[in-house]
Amino acid sequence: MAFLAAALPLLPASASACASCFGQSDSPMAKGMNAGIFTLLVVITSVLLTVAIFFAYILRRAARLREAVERDAEPLAPLAPGAQTASQTTH
Repeated sequence: MAFLAAALPLLPASASACASCFGQSDSPMAKGMNAGIFTLLVVITSVLLTVAIFFAYILRRAARLREAVERDAEPLAPLAPGAQTASQTTH
């Protein structure tokens, strides 16, 4: 196995690189590779932006909710003995 790994670089066909690395930057293979790189760049950027926008939305919503609770909060009046509010249920 080690002999095969050592002899492989000596073969002339293994020295050839792909079209974009070998120097033919206007070949269809190089254009396709560039299109793939740009597509992945757009997909990754859009996913990261979507995650960032989601977290910004969550933070803004939490801040608005906190402001609404602080603004509308009133001290709770003590309930009469045996009185129930609409949110309490009997089981």
